[in-house]
Amino acid sequence: MQNYNIMELMICVAARELGNGRTAGIGTGAPCAAALLAQKTIAPHLVIMFESGGIDPILPELPVSVGDSRTFHRAVMVGSLFEIMQTCSRGMVDYAILGGAQIDMYGNINSTMLGKNYLQPAVRLPGSGGANDFASLCWRTIIMSVQDRSRLVSKLDFMTAPGWLEGGESRDQSGLPLDTGPYRVITNMAVMDFEPESKWMRVISINPGYTFDDIQSNCEFELLKAPRIFTTKPPTALELRILRDEIDPNSYIIGR
Repeated sequence: MQNYNIMELMICVAARELGNGRTAGIGTGAPCAAALLAQKTIAPHLVIMFESGGIDPILPELPVSVGDSRTFHRAVMVGSLFEIMQTCSRGMVDYAILGGAQIDMYGNINSTMLGKNYLQPAVRLPGSGGANDFASLCWRTIIMSVQDRSRLVSKLDFMTAPGWLEGGESRDQSGLPLDTGPYRVITNMAVMDFEPESKWMRVISINPGYTFDDIQSNCEFELLKAPRIFTTKPPTALELRILRDEIDPNSYIIGR
């Protein structure tokens, strides 16, 4: 019997993607929980960086914003937005973990607005924050999103943060740093990467309880299939204990 929820699964899957001794630019919420879980399990020397300037803090609890004083608690360095983005531009940040209201087949992200008119949007969203810089400059971008046809779309209403742009070599040709770009898309149903040549999103792992047809029916564009598709490993008892008891005991994130 499944003893975890969607958010717990997504956080655990994202945490497993983070390497020990690497650096990660993150925001609050699920990305922060994933980075903390990685630190407490497989990547104790993962360096967390917040766009407001906190570098490698020892977080006493989950911060509520990137400017929360907790993001500076016992940090190796207290810098600024300028210094964080400068570090990204130097190629010194391995991962960015981002979310968005819309994601297309090339991993481009919209977190700015919904609708056809930018000046009169149907919905005004929070905007980029540091997402554009992170997606442009970090080596590997990991995207976390609940999956449905309104989120995985064929055409964005607005591009906030670049993925593989128009696919193929378009990102490299745009002048963005070579060898950077979207790496994984983690949803409640599956884990996706991007086909190396076309840069089109493809399924590499299916979460327990779902089929490829389920995943495809909750995506507006046609998904590719990797040559070998795995079944996503569910959260372990250790991961769940740490996540529930140490990282988010009040269920601010995992209780959603």
